[in-house]
Amino acid sequence: MMTLAPPRPAPSAEPGHPPREAKASQGARASDFYRHDLDGLRGVAILLVAVFHVWFGRVSGGVDVFLALSGFFFGGRILRTAMTPGASLWPVPEVTRLVRRLLPALVVVLACAAVLTILIQPETRWETFADQSLASLGYYQNWELATTASDYLRAGEAVSPLQHIWSMSVQGQFYIAFLALIFGSALLFRRIFGRHMRIAFIALLSALTVASFVYAIFAHNADQATAYYNSFARAWELLLGALVGAVVSRLSWPMWLRTITAVIGLAAILACGALIDGVHEFPGPWALVPVGATMLFILSAANRVADPHTAGRMPAPNRLLATAPFVALGAMAYSLYLWHWPLLIFYLSYTGHPRVNFVEGAAVLLVSGVLAWLTTKFVENPLRYKTAAASAPAVPLRARLRRPTMALGSVVVLLAVALTATSFTWREHVTVERSSSKELTGLSSRDYPGARALLDKAKVPKLPMRPTVLEARNDLPRTTEDGCISDFDNVGVITCNYGDDQATRTIALAGGSHAEHWITALDLLGRMHHFKVVTYLKMGCPLTTEEVPLVMGDNRPYPKCHEWNERVMAKIIADRPDYVFTTATRPWNIKPGDVMPGTYTGIWRQLSDNDIPILAMRDTPWLVRNGQPYFPADCLAEGGNAISCGVKRSDVLSPRNPTLDWVAQFPLLKPLDMSDAVCRKDICRAVEGNVLLYHDAHHISTTYMRTMTTELGRQIAAATGWWAD
Repeated sequence: MMTLAPPRPAPSAEPGHPPREAKASQGARASDFYRHDLDGLRGVAILLVAVFHVWFGRVSGGVDVFLALSGFFFGGRILRTAMTPGASLWPVPEVTRLVRRLLPALVVVLACAAVLTILIQPETRWETFADQSLASLGYYQNWELATTASDYLRAGEAVSPLQHIWSMSVQGQFYIAFLALIFGSALLFRRIFGRHMRIAFIALLSALTVASFVYAIFAHNADQATAYYNSFARAWELLLGALVGAVVSRLSWPMWLRTITAVIGLAAILACGALIDGVHEFPGPWALVPVGATMLFILSAANRVADPHTAGRMPAPNRLLATAPFVALGAMAYSLYLWHWPLLIFYLSYTGHPRVNFVEGAAVLLVSGVLAWLTTKFVENPLRYKTAAASAPAVPLRARLRRPTMALGSVVVLLAVALTATSFTWREHVTVERSSSKELTGLSSRDYPGARALLDKAKVPKLPMRPTVLEARNDLPRTTEDGCISDFDNVGVITCNYGDDQATRTIALAGGSHAEHWITALDLLGRMHHFKVVTYLKMGCPLTTEEVPLVMGDNRPYPKCHEWNERVMAKIIADRPDYVFTTATRPWNIKPGDVMPGTYTGIWRQLSDNDIPILAMRDTPWLVRNGQPYFPADCLAEGGNAISCGVKRSDVLSPRNPTLDWVAQFPLLKPLDMSDAVCRKDICRAVEGNVLLYHDAHHISTTYMRTMTTELGRQIAAATGWWAD
């Protein structure tokens, strides 16, 4: 990802000299000079992004530097045009320039990534790639990721090779919105304010910047994972750059102060990734560090009386970044950003390693650099800059088609069309295959015994596994399809009725999605034995008294879970069900096995004090390798089998159900344990009785849950005495 700068040829020998083409395209005044030091800063920022991604798995703050520079370059140029009396406000040339600047390299990288996806990744990930390639081409990738980040059913998905394009989508959206805003406002401001338009524009940008920053803080505190990709929460970073671009030429300050400012700004940018955990802290207040540091560096070389022909007028750090190596790195920053992430992800996917070592990381960076240079030289630059032939006399069509740039442009267009068509075609194929998943409810128990193969030693005929690897993702409980589970943002208590709706006996199914997936069996049992099941569910939120809950899997703060727990416990106690069915254990994060968290006991105390018994279900195993959740469907699609795609029982379950240790303290606690319906004595396999156990990394498939109904009914009958075993 590279911020937009005025079109220009290769850097001149003297960094202080603006290229003539760049100067002309800006309509610059004679006192303006091109900021090659910011090209160098762009190169430093992309190097930080790549290095921190490859070796440290952290966010460097370099993306925020890019966003700020984008606002400065693009915003400053648009503002200068809008404030120039008589300048054209027709946006089509700017939009054309954006398309010519951004799309060719993006299309080439997406096309190569599509080929690598087919060659390296299992077909279970092709749909996600198709969705995100379309989102990348349409510049809404950030919203696609924001949606899936808040979707608990997809939160454990393998990292996408296109995830990094979210920031480019934010920039693209900003470019169009800013262009419309400024040119639209200019039509009004020219009539009302005349020569004082600058003040009006500064006031407008200041108000929008503050509003976006305040919104970012609230969004960050409400749901940081979603806010990270939110265009409105990121807009202030670009708007601040545009605002600085509007005032930068008015500054005049001494060299010693500018040097100190440049040193502080550059040091903050270099140290940001090491000192701040941007994955969890951005786009909140801590994003001020890389963005503010970028503004300081921009202002450090801004001097109203600067001599455009004297590079020495810039502070030493600026002169350093204006040298040829840094400028060259900045020139290919966009392509380097595009290439480094997918190459890293595909390498990890191919090797199965959770991370790269130093040598592997260096190789990824080297290949990324070579591909970035080739893309810049042979794709970006030829299509980005207008050639002299563009202003030449009319040329016959056949001759124009023979021009290298015309041929190259045609190839890029064809690649984009092919990528779009292929993505839609694969999505349609998956939709057709999943349409047959309706028959999963009617699978023969003889052909697909599922859990009965473990519990009753039922014979297992040789038949294809169901759900298939492509069906698995949508093999979901009814509560999800009915919208009967609160999402991450919703703190409201949603209740729905299942089982025998007319029954007088009630079981409250309460907690997170690991309580939810039992609804399939509970619904069947309720209709069979005449009890009602009322759901009280929220994604990723078990019943707990924890003050600062964390989302299981990535440990991000989840304050709305605490608020929901307070509401739902009051609701459950007021409704007075006969039993509360919920999960009682969680996997250890620090060692093998499972545990009953201490924060659950506060829930047991509240329910016991109100004479409400608890059906405490031991949580089903979470499939984890190398510290990361994995999808058995992915493993099977890559050629694995039921055993190789499973996990050792001792890794995910303790020898004894941890809930049993609390029964003496809580007499109303009725432990339930379905572990033997999921795992064998030594291993938890991916497939049992021809049925795939999980639809993702840790939720039981609805099809397999149906096969556990009989055993669950036996245990509930023993706990409640409602019917004979």
